[in-house]
Amino acid sequence: MTLALKKIDAIETVESVLPFRSKLRLMKGGDIPVFTFVEYLEFERQTPERHEFVKGRIIKMAGESLAHSQLCFNLAVEFGQQLKNKNCQGLSPNMKVRTTTKSLFFYPDLTVICGAPMFHDTKKDVLTNPTVIFEVLSPSTERYDRGEKFQYYKNETPSLTDYVLVSQDQILVEKFTKQTNGTWLYRSFERTEDLLTIASIECEVLIEDIYLRVELPAVE
Repeated sequence: MTLALKKIDAIETVESVLPFRSKLRLMKGGDIPVFTFVEYLEFERQTPERHEFVKGRIIKMAGESLAHSQLCFNLAVEFGQQLKNKNCQGLSPNMKVRTTTKSLFFYPDLTVICGAPMFHDTKKDVLTNPTVIFEVLSPSTERYDRGEKFQYYKNETPSLTDYVLVSQDQILVEKFTKQTNGTWLYRSFERTEDLLTIASIECEVLIEDIYLRVELPAVE
């Protein structure tokens, strides 16, 4: 049995009490890192389930709702059509993205890469130079995706130009765009007739098309 699997066998899984607690399950170990990124990849490449890696912790990803799945598909369709004849391409949620420190490995809901993709190793299943990252929010992950995860992306992913968050319980798309001075410009889109423009990949998509067939919860 490999080292990573031996360690997992020896560690009880518990509900996380850290910022990710509602979303994920975390390997027991308090604030002490449990795994190296080498052990994480060894484990991840042998299991059918998806896990993210956050500073030594292997975190099991939760299942997705119908709305989450619809939004991911709509994003892929709308942006994929516009990327056909460009030097950019979209990648599915099964592609891992790694930060420069190698301490963070994530699965974005949609990744766009421009130019030649760069990878962690010859397996070519961990991208290191994303251009745009899309995340569909859920109640359990919203604070994490909007806060801590975004900090990791913007501080440890120099190729990233845009970070887009899509709500699944209301019409709301938020875009963070990196400026030439290193700051990030925020803009929100809350109407179906709004046009989401991402200059770095030369794409424009109607908010209405992103929310196609998505049934939003009734407003009380």
